[in-house]
Amino acid sequence: MNRYTISALVDNKSGVLTRVAALFARRGYNIESLSVCTTEDPALSRMTIVLCGDDYILGQMMKQMDKLIDVRKINKVEEDAVSRELLLCKVKTDATTRSQVLEISQIFRAKIVDVSTEATIMELTGKPSKLDGFINMLMPYGILELARTGVTSIGRGASCLRDVPDYKEQI
Repeated sequence: MNRYTISALVDNKSGVLTRVAALFARRGYNIESLSVCTTEDPALSRMTIVLCGDDYILGQMMKQMDKLIDVRKINKVEEDAVSRELLLCKVKTDATTRSQVLEISQIFRAKIVDVSTEATIMELTGKPSKLDGFINMLMPYGILELARTGVTSIGRGASCLRDVPDYKEQI
């Protein structure tokens, strides 16, 4: 199973996210990560979807998404694209473990956003694999809570998603 990232420009209106998610659910495919936000054009939102599967599944989902009226552009994100994810992690700390947790946060360049006598909250941005490594290092201390935003990607260079040919022209 490969991991693929899809970027799509969609209409910025209610119900679009539901229709895209339902499309995946109807076909029995899981969305590994989903990130949606308004773009520089307030009429459009950028949707970044990560899914696991093979080339056939990727092709099917892109074809099906392209059929949705609200989807304006769709493109597979290339390997060399810039991809990032945000993590907030609350770890159980006390006077004896706090310095060790802070040392781990420095190694990963995580930002401390809150400290109390019982817990420390850290913020980390990076590739999903970096976040996974950070979580693994903190597991022995007791992760109380964590939240991840989902992957956001953007292609390198001057080309933009709005400039890519329509999906029907790509295949």
